[in-house]
Parts: sequence; structure tokens; C-alpha cells
Amino acid sequence: MYLTQHQTDQGQHWACDGHFLPPGLRLSTLLELRKATMVELLNRLPQDEPATGPLLAPLDSLHEVWAAGVTYLRSRQARQTESSVADVYEKVYDAPRPELFFKAIGWRVVGPDMPIRIRQDSHWNAPEPEMVLVVNRHLEIVGFCAGNDMSSRDIEGENPLYLPQAKIYNQSCAIGPGVLLAEPDELRDLPIQLAVLRQGALAFQGETRSAQMKRRLQELVDYLGRELDFPHGVFLMTGTGIVPGNEFTLASGDVVRIQIGSLSLENQVQG
Repeated sequence: MYLTQHQTDQGQHWACDGHFLPPGLRLSTLLELRKATMVELLNRLPQDEPATGPLLAPLDSLHEVWAAGVTYLRSRQARQTESSVADVYEKVYDAPRPELFFKAIGWRVVGPDMPIRIRQDSHWNAPEPEMVLVVNRHLEIVGFCAGNDMSSRDIEGENPLYLPQAKIYNQSCAIGPGVLLAEPDELRDLPIQLAVLRQGALAFQGETRSAQMKRRLQELVDYLGRELDFPHGVFLMTGTGIVPGNEFTLASGDVVRIQIGSLSLENQVQG
């Protein structure tokens, strides 16, 4: 099953497998249910008219987006290179407890074909293609999206305590194009690809697989939910295994294309 959110003349409207769901039904309501109950409900709902209208980010305005860091070896290496205190990344990569941080509230998230931004007070900015877990209130993984955890590498590299400023700013989080329901085992070895186009030419490309992640997906979810409740579900970015070299930085006008399994997310960069 594939859930998408559309902008229509009547407002925001959710769809399943290309057909609109009953008006007023929200993803947050579905994520209050156990996964099996949610799937059963979606199977029982009547098929409505075909879904039309531009795609929106596939989450509700009050959904929280969290992120995990240093879950891939490549990410650890990149953070060590950029930071003046590289050992903290070595320690968190090997530690039992993962790095988890707040990324965005739902109304700050941009969807497919919407502009993403680079900070004006940063000179070293990178996209971070990430598999985004969609988790219900019971901490069950119900599916995934493609995501871009934009990052100002020079700000974080100056001091790890600046991480929130490097990660959280206007239009710094893109998620889409929809929520593909899946079992956790189906997410263990998905292809992840990144391409950055500059004036129509390829400026950077890279690829990895979710199997290269050191942490188990449910492990990340369980740590996130240890002392936090998410009554309407939560989105969890799982870290990046693709980090451009030190000579690369995003520029205004770049187009960022991210492919996670069968899901494709594209956004243009604003300065």
C-alpha cells in the first residue's frame, strides 16, 4: 500500500494506491492504530475517485521528524574529517546508545518538487539522502519514505554543540513522495542513490545500501521511544551513507535527486 497527500481545491487530502481516502482521514489517525489494524482498515475503506493535485509532504502538520546520526561508516569518517573533536563521532559510532536528534515539526517539512534551502551563514552545505521510517504510536515500523536531511557541515564541524543550527532551519528537511507500507525485513537492503545536478550537468552522484547501516532499524526506534511518547506516530530519518567530499558544497539552483528503493524525491536548492 502506498499513501500520498495531495493539495486539492478543498484542501489537503490523503490517498491510498492512487485513490482518495474519505475526507478528513489523516495519517496521524491511522498511526494511532496497530499496524495490522491499520492495514485491515485501509483494505475495508471504499475506493474513492482517483487522486489528483500536487503532492505534499506525506505527514501531518504536528508530526515530529527525528533523525539518527553516524549510523554508517561513511558518515563517521566524514564527521571526523570536518570536526575539531573527531573522537566524539568515533565514540557514538561504537557506543550502544545511538545519536538521535530532533529535525523538524511537520509543518516545516517540504515535499517533492518544493524548494530546499542552504543557510546564508554557512559556506559548506550538503544533502543527506536517508531512508525515513514511518512509525506508529506503538513503535511499530509501518513503512518508509525518502528523505533529505540537509546539513551545514562547517557549522557542525566548528563545534558539535552547534548541531541544531547545522540541521534545523527553514526548508532544511524534505520528505516524500509518499509512505510505502512495508515490513522491516523489506527495508534491510534497499538501494540508496543521490544525484546533484548543476545547470543540467551532473555535479555529484553516490550510492549505498541500507544494509551498510551499523544499527538495526528497530533498535533506533526503540531508543527513540524509551522516554518519549508519540501518540500520532513519528518519522525517523536513519542517517546517511553518502557524503560528498570536502570540496563539494551545494549551490543555489542545484537539483537534488534522492532514490530510496522505489521512491524518488527531487527538490531544487534555494540560496
